[in-house]
Amino acid sequence: MTAAAPVTAESILTCHAAGIAFVAEKPTATTISDFADQLREAVYNFDMAGINGTEELEDAATYLIDFDSSTDENERTVLLKKAADYLQYADDMAEEFRLMV
Repeated sequence: MTAAAPVTAESILTCHAAGIAFVAEKPTATTISDFADQLREAVYNFDMAGINGTEELEDAATYLIDFDSSTDENERTVLLKKAADYLQYADDMAEEFRLMV
């Protein structure tokens, strides 16, 4: 059994930025701050489309903003992990949205 790769800001952007950018109708975010903003914009579009799970995305955005403003490395690690947990269905939601438009 191999250990899971650590969650990083780059891994979150690599995994989720393109899908969220599509839903937010913006260019793909390259920073955590921009990605958090796009998450909030995507929440509105998901809500309008009737796609469930937006509360988790709001929480993820909050954790990412807190991550971006923190200077404590331990806290940043925890915040990023929590954000990643809340983003686990973001790609499925983006795919559902893509199929609707």
